[in-house]
Amino acid sequence: MKPLNTISLNYTILLIFCAPNLFCLKAPANGTGEAALVAQSSDRGGTCKSMVESNGYDCEEHWVITKDGYVLNVLRIPLGRFVGCRKARNRPPVLLQHGMLLDARSWMLLPPKRSLPFNLADNGYDVWLVNSRGTEYSEGHTSLNNYDPAYWNWSWDELVAYDLPATFQYVYNQTGQKLHFVGHSQGTLMVMAAMSRDQLLNMLRSAALLCPIAYLRHTTSLLSRFITDNFIAEALHSLGLYKFDLNDLITMRTLKIICRIPSVDCSNMFTPYTGQNCCIKRSKTEIFLDHQPQPTAMKNVIHMCQMVRRGTLTMYDYNDCDENIKHYGQPTPPAYNMTCIPNDLPIFLSYGGADALSDVNDVKLLLDCLRHHDPGKIVVQCIESYAHADYLMAEKAKEDVYDPLIAFLNKLP
Repeated sequence: MKPLNTISLNYTILLIFCAPNLFCLKAPANGTGEAALVAQSSDRGGTCKSMVESNGYDCEEHWVITKDGYVLNVLRIPLGRFVGCRKARNRPPVLLQHGMLLDARSWMLLPPKRSLPFNLADNGYDVWLVNSRGTEYSEGHTSLNNYDPAYWNWSWDELVAYDLPATFQYVYNQTGQKLHFVGHSQGTLMVMAAMSRDQLLNMLRSAALLCPIAYLRHTTSLLSRFITDNFIAEALHSLGLYKFDLNDLITMRTLKIICRIPSVDCSNMFTPYTGQNCCIKRSKTEIFLDHQPQPTAMKNVIHMCQMVRRGTLTMYDYNDCDENIKHYGQPTPPAYNMTCIPNDLPIFLSYGGADALSDVNDVKLLLDCLRHHDPGKIVVQCIESYAHADYLMAEKAKEDVYDPLIAFLNKLP
């Protein structure tokens, strides 16, 4: 049952202005134990059964507990589907980290022969897919209920400080090998922030950055600009709204009905947020709406807005010197310095010329920070026609992005 103080915007306004449905949270009397939350999530049938095993692949479900108590669901595809792909010995692990407002299923919106996780498995890799805190299959916490405001007191700083180290360590312990990392959007921000602080490098073999997010000053995303310029997230957070959630059941049902109208091309619904995607079929949009979008913390949205507004890459700014000193020991939030990313780390970086979120000008700022990178250790790819969602849903994403990425991984020692 949803809290009584729920704000649900009229769906017509949502379509016109791309404004989100945002829910205020009330803390229940008691928290929910870790074991119960794990059992509750497992009882849903899960992604393993519905999207992996149904396509002929083995799948394992794992649970990772962060130092701050969040219970993360992690999927493992240990083997390829075909006989020649089913040798399990010494398969290099690859960790896939999804972006903001998505979960691990966003990697599997295309058919198996064209999806990145399955292609990696068929090419001899041990594939791990993370569901970030707060998403449908990672709602658990050892002491907090997900209707508790304290549950949503985090931004991507905490994903860098807690979620990423916990999942890295878990996969490393399970496999005994360093990881290849593949991130999309916010997933790239997480790993770059960690690398810039000399974290995880002892467990990291390479990093693939799809639609890299480091700087956001030049974003042309209409939705992002609207929320940022009007301080929407800050205002709602000050009113006690701690969860940012587009996935209201009623509005999603309405959207699915609208998208079945023959004259409506719902593949364009992403444009105000991602930019004009070139190559997404209508059927993929319907699949997307079956599983996405996912919630995130309002504080995380505010953090992103700070990046857009200021053009900087720092930790969350509490906009109060005393609060910043309390958290950081200084009046301003510490910066993440992209020039500190090790110059000898193998990197595959791919961005789209039509991407409104990972704008070309901001990617160039990132590349300038990497200008001293060993040229033999970095591959940079620009696909002029691609926008943000094409990297997950474009009909030719396999040929355009995934095949070159796998070729890059295959060449590494």
